Amino acid sequence: MLAIVERVSITVSATSVLRRNAVKREFEHFMSKRGVIIANTGTPDVPEADVVRAYLAEFLQDPRICPLPAPLWKIILHAFILPKRAHASAEKYRQIWTSQGSPLQSGMASLAHKLQASFNEQDKATLVRHGMSYGSPSIKQALGELKAEGCDELVVLSLYPQNALSTTGVVADKTLAALSALDWHPQTKLVGYYSAHLLYLEAIAASIRAAGFDSSAGDKLLFAFHSIPVRDIRNGDDYEDKARATANAVARLLELDVQDWALGFQCRFDKARSWLGPFIPEALQTLGAPRGRLFVVAPNFSIDCLETLYDIDIELRQQVCEDPALQIESDRFVYVPCLNDTDAHVELLTDIVNSVNA
Repeated sequence: MLAIVERVSITVSATSVLRRNAVKREFEHFMSKRGVIIANTGTPDVPEADVVRAYLAEFLQDPRICPLPAPLWKIILHAFILPKRAHASAEKYRQIWTSQGSPLQSGMASLAHKLQASFNEQDKATLVRHGMSYGSPSIKQALGELKAEGCDELVVLSLYPQNALSTTGVVADKTLAALSALDWHPQTKLVGYYSAHLLYLEAIAASIRAAGFDSSAGDKLLFAFHSIPVRDIRNGDDYEDKARATANAVARLLELDVQDWALGFQCRFDKARSWLGPFIPEALQTLGAPRGRLFVVAPNFSIDCLETLYDIDIELRQQVCEDPALQIESDRFVYVPCLNDTDAHVELLTDIVNSVNA
């Protein structure tokens, strides 16, 4: 009799477990899912001239980027600019390419993976993807994957701490166009900037310290920000204000005297338009030769890319070392890497996304 009771008990217990599991699966099926896209500008898939040319054509024909009426600009772009720039840019990309491919592409993929792990630890029903404004994976592709996974909430986080019409503005354009094309209407929140976030400022300051910066030893610090057309500022872009606020805040965290640091802008596309300055050569003249080392940090880039690994760590290094007024040897020029896929960056982005949904 006892054995029969035990068998009945086991049967009932097993049935209860099956029912609970079924209810759990049903609940999870209807449970709200949050999709997160971390977005960046983009990169060619390989450092070959024809591929780079296609990438640049997409990038430079964006309405927020092109400096002239579209029909005229398209003629100039394809007839004069791309034939020259494609080969020159491909050579630059080759110098920073790694065994994993594009540093920006591999860096974004790694950051997305670690960000996903961060949300998994919190038991959040969150799926993370990365998407690019130009090139692949596109923002539209990333959105399509999240739609297929059944996400009904969406956070698009542009990895530009200081917003600009030509960066975060483009991400917003691409996101809205893709959602329309996909006929998908999740509850959507776009994160435009986070330059005042304390975790961001502390992470930048910590990265400078970790690189060995020591003002007491005579080291000096240059904040390098990507320049934008002055026209954008006249049209209401407050990028310059946020860039200067970032540099000032980080300098305060590092307890720097005003003579120990400077801010400069880099990467103007052409000389026909007015671009935001002072440019880096002017900033370096103001800063003067350091007794110790010259540290360069680029706080508006989240992941190392062509503009940091080539324009700063290769090209600017060479220019500085050849400048007799600065008298800096190569080993006294220190580029401070972007936050990339560091724990501090993951913590920052996790906090931003959770704050958006709070």
